[in-house]
Amino acid sequence: MLYDIISCKEYEPMRAKELAILLELPKGKRKELHEVLDLMVEEGILEITKRGRYQKRSGKKPDSNRAADGTTGKRMDGRREADAVCPVRKETKKGEPEREYAEGIFIGHPKGFGFVEVSGDTEDIFIPESQVENAVHMDRVRVLLSPGPESHGRRREGSIVKILEHGTVQVVGTYQRNSHFGFVIADNAKFSRDIFVPMECSKGAVTGDKVVAVITDYGTKNKSPEGKVVEILGHFNEAGVDVLSIAKGYDLPMEFPEKVNNQAAKVKEYLIPGDFDSRMDLREWTIVTIDGEDAKDLDDGVSLTKEGDIYHLGVHIADVSNYVQYNSALDREALKRGTSVYLVDRVIPMLPPRLSNGICSLNQGEDRLALSCLMDIDETGQVVSHQIAETVIRVSRRMTYTNVKKILDQEDGSAAGEYEELVPLFFLMKEVSDLLRKRREKRGAIDFDFPESKILLNSQGRPVEIYPYEHNVATKIIEDFMLIANETVAEEFCRAEIPFVYRVHEEPDEEKMEAVLQMIHNFGIPAVKSKQKIHPKEIQKILKRIEGTPEEPLFSRLLLRSMKQAKYTPECTGHFGLAARYYCHFTSPIRRYPDLQIHRIIKETLRGRMNEEKIRHYQDILEDVSVQSSAMERRAEEVERETDKLKKAEYMSSRIGCVFQGIISGVTEWGIYVELPNTVEGLVHVNTLRDDYYVFDKEHYRIVGEVTKKTYGLGQKVTVRVEDADMITKTIDFVLAKEGKEDEENEQGIGQPSDCK
Repeated sequence: MLYDIISCKEYEPMRAKELAILLELPKGKRKELHEVLDLMVEEGILEITKRGRYQKRSGKKPDSNRAADGTTGKRMDGRREADAVCPVRKETKKGEPEREYAEGIFIGHPKGFGFVEVSGDTEDIFIPESQVENAVHMDRVRVLLSPGPESHGRRREGSIVKILEHGTVQVVGTYQRNSHFGFVIADNAKFSRDIFVPMECSKGAVTGDKVVAVITDYGTKNKSPEGKVVEILGHFNEAGVDVLSIAKGYDLPMEFPEKVNNQAAKVKEYLIPGDFDSRMDLREWTIVTIDGEDAKDLDDGVSLTKEGDIYHLGVHIADVSNYVQYNSALDREALKRGTSVYLVDRVIPMLPPRLSNGICSLNQGEDRLALSCLMDIDETGQVVSHQIAETVIRVSRRMTYTNVKKILDQEDGSAAGEYEELVPLFFLMKEVSDLLRKRREKRGAIDFDFPESKILLNSQGRPVEIYPYEHNVATKIIEDFMLIANETVAEEFCRAEIPFVYRVHEEPDEEKMEAVLQMIHNFGIPAVKSKQKIHPKEIQKILKRIEGTPEEPLFSRLLLRSMKQAKYTPECTGHFGLAARYYCHFTSPIRRYPDLQIHRIIKETLRGRMNEEKIRHYQDILEDVSVQSSAMERRAEEVERETDKLKKAEYMSSRIGCVFQGIISGVTEWGIYVELPNTVEGLVHVNTLRDDYYVFDKEHYRIVGEVTKKTYGLGQKVTVRVEDADMITKTIDFVLAKEGKEDEENEQGIGQPSDCK
């Protein structure tokens, strides 16, 4: 109804209050109206005029998964690509006017309307709630386009006339029980219809249980879908059930099949002399692992010596392929999973823990099989010679990033004393790391050094602390050593023209990059403004220019988002971000399938078995392996991001009313995003700025008061009060705190809730 009113030819732009009066909404319902209007602005259906009034938007809508900084981010709904469906086509029946139809994937919206994504670069089709029929999120549908939708810059609209294929088979949600039946409210708000569950299909679920439900009947426009509960995850307030629900929503496998566990159980937990045949014996070498305190799957160790002007660097990687044979139950499950997933409260491993934490893990003092990349590096950081070999190793010490950092920063004498015999080794590692990093920087490699969020949970799974976790000298050493090993291995196999899996990063989209560079230029920062191909060196220069400025965090994010995502492929086309011609993932076969895959290829080659038959075999399978691995990596990233957002919202939900200092990290026409020092980000909606009508200045990424000319822009320090934190939508709302003595007291914790810290 709201959309129909605003779409009328007679409609004149109105403020939210005027619309509420027109709709005869009581005051208690006006917050909901604001939410609907906000969502319609965010989705690109409406826009706000200079005078704060709402009207239909002209031109193309922004992506419905707009990132917090106002740029277009990657979708996080696990949808299928729409490029497999038909584009728009015209049909004419005798005696009837010509009609346009399209086929595509329906993307639902929590408020009932949606969009249909069609193939190619065609703009999405807006479907008003009244025209959705009984389509649900991810259905493949046929749409009748409304007449003349694209005239005068208006967006295309349509109505769904047929559901061609249902795209959602099961949902994760919260069960609600009535006296004679129940229903499931889907966690994914884009699936906006509740699912009716007959009592005999509830599996004994009670109100508040998180469940997995399979849809048995998709219903009609006036009848709810029907389903049955197939799994009860636990009550919504039980520890860990919230994270489990998100993981299940992305179809992450939580248990290993019996056949896989049985196969893992048969793998012996120790080595015998026969395992060492034809391997280089490096057990007398000083080899250390450097990982986080909690890490159990230790798949890389390093060794380093210096002889004259040459550094001898060894990167030793667990030989997982010795235990996971091609096309075995273990291998098929590993490929299906693609990667280990590291969530805020658990790890979902690619391989059973018996392997990943056992015989495959490079545990201190135990003999282990490895694939080693032994490199000779000169004083300029160049690899002058190398050897890749099957080895047997024995790790001398299991180190942590924390202790190595303490030793190198000379901040803790006790750490240096405990590892006295290794202290010279760590300083030598720092020396080589600096050389490698300097060489990489010289060729133009881009270093986006964003602080990660570290979220600490208590025994009940509740977040008790959030803080930024930044890379330190120890993490950078391991990163540099792994990078050079990956480059060295990739170059050897690319030059040999042996089928392989590479990690590639394509050049950025020219239009996206041009837009970001123009915005940076508008801030007075020198930036290349050319639609020609850009070299990573240019981006590196920009990052150096903005280093330490208030705008650095956002500009870095914008530059990153303007680039394409790295992926796996059998084609060696280079890595833009690293400014590298050759790159692969070789160093983590316990947790990444591509690494495991290329270990097999490396060993076949080392053993002289890479014949024509093997080459054809790898040519046949590597494209599918690459696509599957890339897709599973994306899924893992999305789940990790969603669980972090959930825990941040939960953390802030106990801090409603608290006042914090923050920095404006993003600006959009619907408000400003503010990031707190602990990495939590929330939205100050433009509707909460009561002192003026604020207009979005896109060129300078700021909002400007029409009367007062007050501005809020990137990098600006502001004081905010926590207004709301929604664990369902995983969003946080701030309001600007009033200026004056009262706020000064609040910032010092005076008069704030006890949890404000």
